[in-house]
Amino acid sequence: MNMDDYIELSIQISAEDTTENDVDAMTRQLLIELKEIDVRPLEVSKGDPLPAGSKGDPMSIGSIAVEVLPVAIPGVITLVQAWMARGRGRTVKFKGKGIEFEGSAEELQKLLATLEKGRKKK
Repeated sequence: MNMDDYIELSIQISAEDTTENDVDAMTRQLLIELKEIDVRPLEVSKGDPLPAGSKGDPMSIGSIAVEVLPVAIPGVITLVQAWMARGRGRTVKFKGKGIEFEGSAEELQKLLATLEKGRKKK
């Protein structure tokens, strides 16, 4: 495998009724869990900047940047879904080549089912 085979993926984490420190702790916990599967490199990164003139968002956001082989994406999604289910009010946003998703654990399950169907057709 060469670097061209990997897809860069950004995972943004947000949660209702949390502080920046809470979201930072959640982001770092997810990072630890992601390090146990086949993704590289993993790093906590800055989320998208707020639009000019905005006064902030009541929801704190954490972000993780990873590079992953396309065949490993369902495993990443499954791990993130399990992580989301362990906490109340957690949502994620995935961005990457051909992938864009934002939502809850239930909506993530629908995405995973769609990806699984696509993989079985090949």
